[in-house]
Amino acid sequence: MSFLSQTLARVKPSPTIAITGRARELAAEGRDIISLSAGEPDFDTPAHIREAAKAAIDAGHTRYTAVDGIPELKRAICDKFAQENGLDYGPAQVTVGTGGKQILYNALMATLNPGDEVIIPAPYWVSYPDMVLLAGGTPVVIEGAMANGYRITPEQLEAAITPRTKWVILNSPSNPTGAGYGEEHMRGLTEVLMRHPHVWVLSDDIYEHLVFDDFRFVTPAQVEPGLTSRTLTMNGVSKAYAMTGWRIGYGAGPEALIRAMAKLQSQSTSNPCSISQYAALAALQGPQDYIQESRAVFQRRRDLVVEGLNACPGIDCPVPQGAFYVYPSISALIGKTSAGGAAIADDEAFATALLNETGVAVVFGAAFGLSPHFRISYATSDAVLADACARIRAFCEGLR
Repeated sequence: MSFLSQTLARVKPSPTIAITGRARELAAEGRDIISLSAGEPDFDTPAHIREAAKAAIDAGHTRYTAVDGIPELKRAICDKFAQENGLDYGPAQVTVGTGGKQILYNALMATLNPGDEVIIPAPYWVSYPDMVLLAGGTPVVIEGAMANGYRITPEQLEAAITPRTKWVILNSPSNPTGAGYGEEHMRGLTEVLMRHPHVWVLSDDIYEHLVFDDFRFVTPAQVEPGLTSRTLTMNGVSKAYAMTGWRIGYGAGPEALIRAMAKLQSQSTSNPCSISQYAALAALQGPQDYIQESRAVFQRRRDLVVEGLNACPGIDCPVPQGAFYVYPSISALIGKTSAGGAAIADDEAFATALLNETGVAVVFGAAFGLSPHFRISYATSDAVLADACARIRAFCEGLR
C-alpha cells in the first residue's frame, strides 16, 4: 500500500514552477539562460507599500489576525469593488487569503463533491484543473481556439453545461494568452449562465489592471448583476502592485460561501501574514500611479515581443489584450528537426530543444491545455526580451 494519498496521485507538479526551477539550475551551472517562464512583474513593490509594511512592524502588528483578513483591509476591498467594478459587497462577503491561489482553492475545496464538474476554458492557468482534482471534482475543458482570440463561445459554454456542473472558471485577461473578454463577449457568456441557475461563476480577475490599447476590463457580476448571488470574484495585489511574494489575494461573494471558505482556512493556514495585509491596505488605499506606469512598460514590451516572434519563421503570435504573456502557435514547426538534432514532435519538445540549444526557457503549450503553442512571460527588461527573440529566431531559422 502506498504511503502517499490517492488524491495526490491525481495531480501533477506545476509545469511553470518546474521549468523555472530547471532554468535556475542551468544558470547555476554557468549557462547563459534567459528565463521567460515565471509570471511575475520584474519591478520593485512601490515604496509607499514597503514603508507601510515597515510601519506595521514598528506598530506591533505582528500577531494573529482574524482568520480571513483584518477589518480595515476588508473595508478597503469593498471600496475597491464599488469604485472600480460597480459591485456592492459588505465586509462579511469578503475573504482574504495567502494569495489568489488560496482563494480559488478554498472555494473549490469548500464546495465540490465527487462527480461535480468544473468548466475550464483552455488555454488555462496550469493550476485550475489540478485544484479541481484535489477537491474531488472533475475538470471539463473547453477549447478557446486561437482563431477565436483564445475565447470560448456562448455555444461552447451551453454545450458543456450538465446537471453536474457546479462552477465555470473565467479568467480575463488570461494567463497564458493575455486574451480578454470585453463586455460583448462576456455578456454572451453571462446570458448562457443566467439560463442555468445551478452553475456558479468563479471569476479570476488578477490581471484586471494590466490591459492595453482600448480594451476595457469587465467582470461577470458587473455585466450581469443577476449572477452576483452565485459568483465569487477573485483578485489580489500580486500582479497590479508587484507584490507576488507578499502573498495576498482576496475574493468577494455570497456570505454563506465566504463563511465556508473561512472555516476551511481556519483549519489550514489560518490568517494571511499580518504585515502583508497592512501592505495590501496601503496598496489599495494609496497612490495608484504605479499601475499606469507599469501598464505602459508592459504594453511596450508586448509590442516588442509580438513583433520579434512574428519575425521568426513558423511562429504565429497574436496580439494579447492584457496580462504580460504571449501565446504563439508553432503548428508550422511540428515535425522539423533542430540544428542540434532534436526532433520537434510537439510543443514540449520545442521548448526543451529551445532551452538546451539557446538557453531560452519558455513554457510549452500542453501545460495550458492547448497545443502546439508556447508561453512567454515578458515581465523582464526590453534588452533581455530582444536577446530572447533573436535567439528564438535563430533557432527557428535552423530548423529543417
